[in-house]
Amino acid sequence: MKKRMISGVASFGLAFGVVSLPAIAQMRHNMENMNSAQPEQAEFRRIEQPIANKVAVTLGGLGLIGLELWWFLLSKPKSRKATAESGVQEVTVTVDGGYEPSQIVVQAGQLVRLKFDRKDPSSCLEEVQLPDFHIAKPLPLNQTTAIEFTPEKPGKYEFTCGMNMFRGAIEVQAAQSTATSRSIAAMAESAQAPK
Repeated sequence: MKKRMISGVASFGLAFGVVSLPAIAQMRHNMENMNSAQPEQAEFRRIEQPIANKVAVTLGGLGLIGLELWWFLLSKPKSRKATAESGVQEVTVTVDGGYEPSQIVVQAGQLVRLKFDRKDPSSCLEEVQLPDFHIAKPLPLNQTTAIEFTPEKPGKYEFTCGMNMFRGAIEVQAAQSTATSRSIAAMAESAQAPK
């Protein structure tokens, strides 16, 4: 039984080889005729373009490179100083393709209330995190979410989206005493007073 099976497979292989040999030979012959009849199609042909097209493409590429460099290296993030009312420093941050303002300036030792107004449906911006203050809060779409904390030390603290792709920073400045700020204001007034 085993010998019959092996001989059957061998016979089938031999028959298949004999039948397909002329087909392979014909394919080779057809390909050789195609290559010898059209030798110029095997090479690349140069297509001449008007000089205006070349200049336009070059200037467009350089313009895009310049825009990219400006965007990532030279553009300044928008900054805003928190407004203090009733001892609370408050800033509204619009969440739409990032954070605006992305730089916030506050005073140390006072309560800060950041109001995040989310307008972007992107899943990346569903949450805001302030790792230095151990805060992570979801931001519902088309709602304003308030986050409160009191920074004690001056420095720069980051806030990010849930995926850490969009970022902002909170710059905490040393708190000025009221006596110091009054004396600075008085000096400024006396300098501007007519003599």
